[in-house]
Amino acid sequence: MTRSFRPTFVRACAALLLALAAFASTPAGAQTPARVSDLTLHTGNVPRRIVGYGIVTGLDGSGDRSFGNATGSTPSVRSVVNLLRRFHLEVPPEQLRLRDVAAVLVTAEVSPYLRAGGRFDVQVSALGDASSLRGGVLWMTPLVEDPNAPPVATAQGNLYLPNDGNGRALGRRSNSARVPQGGLMELDPERVPVAERRLLLRQPDLPTASRIAAAINAAFGEGTAKVDDPGSLTLQPKAGSTETDMGFLAAVDTVAVLAEGPARIVIDGREGTIVAGGGIQLGPAVIHHQGVTLQIGGRSLAQPDSTAARSGIVRVDARSSVQEVATGLHAAGVRPEDMAAIFESLRASGALVAEVVVR
Repeated sequence: MTRSFRPTFVRACAALLLALAAFASTPAGAQTPARVSDLTLHTGNVPRRIVGYGIVTGLDGSGDRSFGNATGSTPSVRSVVNLLRRFHLEVPPEQLRLRDVAAVLVTAEVSPYLRAGGRFDVQVSALGDASSLRGGVLWMTPLVEDPNAPPVATAQGNLYLPNDGNGRALGRRSNSARVPQGGLMELDPERVPVAERRLLLRQPDLPTASRIAAAINAAFGEGTAKVDDPGSLTLQPKAGSTETDMGFLAAVDTVAVLAEGPARIVIDGREGTIVAGGGIQLGPAVIHHQGVTLQIGGRSLAQPDSTAARSGIVRVDARSSVQEVATGLHAAGVRPEDMAAIFESLRASGALVAEVVVR
């Protein structure tokens, strides 16, 4: 550790201890300790998105229903013909029956600082009518940043698909998969962004930006950080500092901040998983959707609670939590996509004051 960097590091550690001490006296669940690097990005740190077209082989009859003929063929057939031609094998398209092969789209998002030799995860999704990708292997696929640009990476490997917890395949998601660490960066980025004395919030929020600035000023001195807007802060080291910009930014990244998480509900529209941050409560409302009636607060409906779920009526008290509402909807047999629509309607009506993210 250099002599110029040591005082800055000591100040950052002191700020971390003060923040953790403050958190110990904070009510549980009110705020969460986080580092500045968890909440912000450096200027220029924009992920690279790359994509490619490839084929998955080794499927057990669940691939594309692709059949070649003398006058034309499907993309899967043409891809296999071209692949075999690279190995000096000529096979007429009309002789191919490719139930064990599927055409896929390969996507990935990588750091702008990832150099040649670095590995990353890739997502694979079927382009045709393959019923399942389980058990398949992704053939080596070139990945590009733009359709007209040369490849910057490649991807290949065994496909991984999730299970339902009992070892059974999730059929509804079997036409998409991922290859952990299946991507390989082949070329260095053309230009690595130079870090500036500016921080960008991952989720723009003025109170969070103010807390970050206060924590940095407590660690390095008043005036070091200034809030520009809800999405950015400007940093200015104290006069006479001899440390480099990278050393200063590295020290700032370690500063601890007591951040209050946003009111947000994340719903998986396929599997029905619901995650609610904080103690989100709902106000009075009545919603009718696909034969199910949800009543939050208000006067009791005609049927008692014991038969409500069986009759398509879900009733909970006002200011009930998201968990209680989700439990009632699940007992009534509401499908995941319908549950997402109900929560979005609650937000639109004002009964739910939180951001609803459906994925």
